[in-house]
Amino acid sequence: MAAVLTTAQARRIALTAQGFADRPPTGAVTMRLVERVVARTKLFQMDSVNIAVRAHYLPLFSRLGPYDQALLDRAAWRPGRGRRLLTEYWAHEAALIPVDDWPLFGFRMAEYRDGRYRHTRDTMRRNRELADDVRAVIAETGPVTPRRIEEALGIERAPQAAGGWWNRGEVKHLCEAMFASGEFAATRDDVFGRHYDLAERVVGADRVDRRVERDDAHRELVTRAASALGVATVADLADYYRLKTADVRPAIADLIDSGVLQPVSVDGWRDGAYLHTAATVPARVRAANCERGAILSPFDPLVFFRPRTERIFGFHYRIEIYVPEHKRVHGYYVHPYLLGDEIVARVDLKADRQRGVLMVPGAFSESGQHLSEIASALRRDLQVLADWLGMESVEIGSRGDLADTLRHLFD
Repeated sequence: MAAVLTTAQARRIALTAQGFADRPPTGAVTMRLVERVVARTKLFQMDSVNIAVRAHYLPLFSRLGPYDQALLDRAAWRPGRGRRLLTEYWAHEAALIPVDDWPLFGFRMAEYRDGRYRHTRDTMRRNRELADDVRAVIAETGPVTPRRIEEALGIERAPQAAGGWWNRGEVKHLCEAMFASGEFAATRDDVFGRHYDLAERVVGADRVDRRVERDDAHRELVTRAASALGVATVADLADYYRLKTADVRPAIADLIDSGVLQPVSVDGWRDGAYLHTAATVPARVRAANCERGAILSPFDPLVFFRPRTERIFGFHYRIEIYVPEHKRVHGYYVHPYLLGDEIVARVDLKADRQRGVLMVPGAFSESGQHLSEIASALRRDLQVLADWLGMESVEIGSRGDLADTLRHLFD
């Protein structure tokens, strides 16, 4: 008979699996501590939006506190003489994954052999010879942007409207197709521009050449997802690496037989769940730094699967970037706020870099929370975040039930 967990136990298991119960740093954050977080989360979802800070930088801050963002840049894109820890691929959407996990996505690279999107696939199929030319330029020059490839090939493109994916030139789509197929890998520059290179020069020829059978890859990825989640439903496990549930179910059966997973039920969960047998159930969880809570990225692995977030925390969360301004409930780029083992509030953030101000247009508590306690902790954490981002002050707006209290605390 499956074991039964309470919702509170499931929540603490999830937080512990994600690193929120780990001992906080006592000094400067080091690459070893970055590796510790990566071992917990397995990936960082990427996002180009830079309203406050790009999404892939925030999970380390949420778990470790202020750190030098150059550590993540070195781990992923500029290792120098050190070893590369992370690389970019389509895992949970665009994500940084451990470089050693590259071969596990061979089945996906085969599925994306001509690109991930229909427009990209159509472009590749129409332009095989141009793709050969692009490959030759990259082989000769090393990491390079599509614009520089166009210059090398003498391609002139009329200026187009800024901003749309479909407005990009054919070379960009070809680079994206070959990135999706695993032929190219990518690095980023200081302004987040993607530079393409041959995959073997970024992740290593041994990893590129390693072949993992589809079923074995699914089993390994489900194992990683189960470790990162602690306790999870089939849907949770499938979502972590964007796998199909039809592929996840047989992997789960194998992992139960091998003793990696244990079937459990969680009070209030409609579907059955699976507990990673290495997961722990702490009596309590405090945020990564015992003196503060944790401001989470909208794409933190703890919360990026919204149905699970609602099951675990009772927190209904939708990002409203694409919602017309007059229809937004909480704001443009709202961050959940974790305090102890609960998500107690959400806060809309924007860094005004010209003025050196961390703007907080709105701050909202969750139902049943004590406003003064939340505001006091959030005030501390907003100041820490502002300092980390190099902002000189924090400016509180007028929206939300926490706004007035926060504003008085900053006065």
